[in-house]
Amino acid sequence: MSEATPAQLASYVTWGAFALAFVFGAVGNKTNFCTMGAVSDWVNMGDLGRMRMWLLAIAVALLGSSGLHLAGVVDLSKSIYQAPNFTWLSYIVGGFLFGVGMTLGSGCGSKTLIRIGGGSLKSLVVFVFLGIAAYMTLRGLFGAFRVNVLEQASATFSTGQDLPSLLAASTGVAKTTWIALLAGVIGLALIAFAYASADFRANFDYTLGGVVTGLVVVGGWYVSGKLGYLAEDPQTLQEAFVATNTGRMESFSFVSPMAFTLDYLMLWTDKSKIITYGIASAAGVVAGSAAYALASRSFRWEGFRDAEDTASHIIGGILMGFGGITALGCTIGQAVTGVSTLALGSFVTFAAIVAGSALTMKVQYWRMGG
Repeated sequence: MSEATPAQLASYVTWGAFALAFVFGAVGNKTNFCTMGAVSDWVNMGDLGRMRMWLLAIAVALLGSSGLHLAGVVDLSKSIYQAPNFTWLSYIVGGFLFGVGMTLGSGCGSKTLIRIGGGSLKSLVVFVFLGIAAYMTLRGLFGAFRVNVLEQASATFSTGQDLPSLLAASTGVAKTTWIALLAGVIGLALIAFAYASADFRANFDYTLGGVVTGLVVVGGWYVSGKLGYLAEDPQTLQEAFVATNTGRMESFSFVSPMAFTLDYLMLWTDKSKIITYGIASAAGVVAGSAAYALASRSFRWEGFRDAEDTASHIIGGILMGFGGITALGCTIGQAVTGVSTLALGSFVTFAAIVAGSALTMKVQYWRMGG
């Protein structure tokens, strides 16, 4: 049996990403999976239900991804998250601004796509401004500040910035042992915390949203890191991961894919442009959410309330675009996908996003006279 060609592998990767994202979009709509909502419920009402769902997703992604790595199915060190360069200021500033932006924009990147599928024109505007700002941060005006200022504050770890590598280097205990230990302890602790709540246990949607989101991230690593892996690219004669924008193994993240989606749509006739994992995943979330909204008859057109509401969402989109690229991910890209690799930067970004969102909510509450 002949080996699949790079073009065939690319098809597997993009359709695989679309299918997984479709499931995520449908389930995310049904269960109201929303990381901004998780912070809002916690800060404003003391309700940890959706926060526990988010943490459950992280636990499932961490346990599943670590299992794939330990089984030799994928190599998580070949993702962007475990890079030796620990750009700590970028993680903090980018994560914080993303948290501010997702609060002003009524949801993070994934929620923006889910809301578009449900009929939100507000989120469509957020998508456009987020995508433009993300591209400007990748390769444009904002990128100069990112590279020349924020990324100058960094530390380099020769072993990589993932916790198992750092601990292995300092203790002499094998990295694989640390992966199993950390994934087991953190993952099981998060699951225990989630299910410690009777309200959480009683609401099946919480379990459905958390487990499916985590499994989708694990599936993403398999699709990109296994199905899309080329030991030797026929053109470059080097190892390659096909149909990814980074050229490395990817799973779900929703900031740079929005930028590349806009780029692809604007340059449709440019034959050098291809549908990548990220583009396919963004389309899949919208399609899955729309399918559920139509099937459940919950599809509703939604517009802006007034000029202030419009401005808030535009600013939110811009901040998410800049912050998400600067921090190398969003509430899914870093806080679930990144954390599943046990990268130190992912934990820092997660904390910064929650801090930015929580502070913004407090300010909003104060402005309303609360």
